[in-house]
Amino acid sequence: MQLNPEHLAKQLGSGIAPLYVILGDELLLAMEIADEIRRQAGSDGYAEREVLTVDPRFDWAHLKRWRCQSSLFGERRMLELRIPTGKPGREGGAAIEMFCRNLPADTVTVVMLPGVDRQGQASKWFKVLEQTGLVIAVPSVKRAQLAGWIAQRLQRQGQSADRDVLQFFVDKVEGNLLAAHQEIKKLALLYPSGRLSFEQVKNAILDVARYDVLQLSEALLMADMVRYSRILSGLQGEGAALPLILAVLAEQIRVLLKICLAVDAKRGGALAQIMKVQRVWPSQQKLIAHALQHADRQLLMGALRHAAHIDRIIKGVVQGDAWEALLQLGMHFAGHRNLYARRLSENSDRSEGEAG
Repeated sequence: MQLNPEHLAKQLGSGIAPLYVILGDELLLAMEIADEIRRQAGSDGYAEREVLTVDPRFDWAHLKRWRCQSSLFGERRMLELRIPTGKPGREGGAAIEMFCRNLPADTVTVVMLPGVDRQGQASKWFKVLEQTGLVIAVPSVKRAQLAGWIAQRLQRQGQSADRDVLQFFVDKVEGNLLAAHQEIKKLALLYPSGRLSFEQVKNAILDVARYDVLQLSEALLMADMVRYSRILSGLQGEGAALPLILAVLAEQIRVLLKICLAVDAKRGGALAQIMKVQRVWPSQQKLIAHALQHADRQLLMGALRHAAHIDRIIKGVVQGDAWEALLQLGMHFAGHRNLYARRLSENSDRSEGEAG
């Protein structure tokens, strides 16, 4: 049975359930939900608590033994089963099914999983979890929602901030909700209740952004040059692997080009159907549709040629700054077509000169 996180407090107040499944990739929010269940369990007399974390060496027989063992002092118990990969495997799946079919008495069990894909949700072990317990799906906080989320958290501690201050906050903690939470708590310690100024927030917040290549790809599709440039600089500062960055961006451009060609040829039906054929995830379909509004066949083919040039730079075949070349690629998608074309021409001329 599915349970909205907002309704958890009401459900706990009416009587704690024997099994909860916390599902989602937002670690902070998942931890907060688990904390809420723990507090209620403690109030209801569930004194003992044990945590089992599934790793490659985990012995699933331990779960069976735990279910069969009685409490050391005959007290109510709480078990947390954490599966970081979300994939228990065949043996683990069977152990979970058996556990759910005969839940231990006087026990509250909390199973913590990351986001589970469609194949995982269709598995027998997951369906048994759904049928036996309460599944709490933790919502992801998207970038567009992060400013509002920060504002709500500040309001809880009697503080607020203007929109531009919140946006600055978002830029500094991008991709790291746990760090955002820590910085919000820091602001409560440093400043009294009331409206926070830009200087207060700026002086208090560290640059805790956690950059990844998928964020760079998203910024590329959105033609957001400011964000693209910032994430690219962050990746460079973190020593990210250039071949990986190029591979992700090039693959995204190839998918865009395939979709663009299919649309131009009017093959495959509607855009949604074409994206399905190209295996575009539903969460990315809006981004792809947005990118197609300003990316045509010529632009995308030029981008692929430029990606090939960056590949030669990375491999040392031609001279150049690969990071600068990646920045030029972002400028291309952001609409700076004339500058991009001029630089691409210069790069091509330089390559031909070196080859000669």
